[in-house]
Amino acid sequence: MNITPNIVQHEFIGLETAVVNSSNPAMVGISGRVINETRNTFTIKQDNKMKVIAKDTSIFDFILTDGTIVEIEGKVIMGRPESRLKKRPRRLW
Repeated sequence: MNITPNIVQHEFIGLETAVVNSSNPAMVGISGRVINETRNTFTIKQDNKMKVIAKDTSIFDFILTDGTIVEIEGKVIMGRPESRLKKRPRRLW
């Protein structure tokens, strides 16, 4: 999978993730599989426990299916998953 700006349009449910930075220090280090996504949160399954993480205050590392690790700021992926797929990404270059 090529890493492009449209990575934010991909489906995150089922991917392995880790919280690498957050305004809430208790959330840093939480890792596991994304099992649900809402407009403002991810639900991550960690050791048979469900953790709800706010997107807007966190930075996530996602492990893609080909093993690539991508760091994404939560503010970039805010919004309903189905609406986010329709948006065109802004080019930074």
